[in-house]
Amino acid sequence: MSGPSLALDTPELARHYEAISRERQFKAGLELLASLRLRPGEQLLDIGCGTGLLATRAADTVGPTGAVIAIDPLATRIEIAQRRSRPNLTFAVGNAYVLDAFEPASFDVVYLNAVFHWLDDKPAALAQIHRVLRPGGRIGIATGSREHPGVLQRIREEVLARPEYAAYPLRGAAQRICAAELSALLAAAGFAAARIDIQPNEQVHADAEAAIAFAQASSFGNFLGHLPEPLRIRARDQIRVALDEQRQGSSIAQEGARLFAIALRA
Repeated sequence: MSGPSLALDTPELARHYEAISRERQFKAGLELLASLRLRPGEQLLDIGCGTGLLATRAADTVGPTGAVIAIDPLATRIEIAQRRSRPNLTFAVGNAYVLDAFEPASFDVVYLNAVFHWLDDKPAALAQIHRVLRPGGRIGIATGSREHPGVLQRIREEVLARPEYAAYPLRGAAQRICAAELSALLAAAGFAAARIDIQPNEQVHADAEAAIAFAQASSFGNFLGHLPEPLRIRARDQIRVALDEQRQGSSIAQEGARLFAIALRA
């Protein structure tokens, strides 16, 4: 399995993500910020900021004497985020693997909300984060738990395992890990005092199409992006039918869990 493609994102997907993330990723991000105990005057780095909703809230918290630099590899999402720029909040295209623009020990806090599961080389990203954090600085991660897949994840895997799709190597799936793996990764990167919590993550969608549209926007087009267009349409229809069978009353519940991790740079 290879990593997600950044080339599949579109302005339409970015706008849809902006609309739907307010009730989903943004709320989880607020819990992450609360766990990080941000203080006025602190310097923050938001990696994978999307359209900037959470970075804006973080900038409110650190105040005019603090600063938030927020990066994302998707130019379509940074274009939306830049409308929120202000003196203590800066957005730029960038990714977790290349933080050379920042001096060592530049930040009090680095956080990744709904981002870590998209990283292919997690040790490389953590090494970069360790370098730019000050001694005693905090890293915060909110990410999907591999041990608690939602119904849409399970159905996608089942459909794509069928022979008609087997000729196309699976690409673009989130690479989730378990709590023990996350703890080991943090320790190996030089972080200490890691606290990892598993919290329920239930999302309710109006119907199967809404669930698939959410997955498309959240995966920046990678939900079925590795398939040729005719097969993509067929797979989407099969996933929709299977999702409809999971309907409970007037909606579809997508149950799962998130990992919340807070650790210190030793």
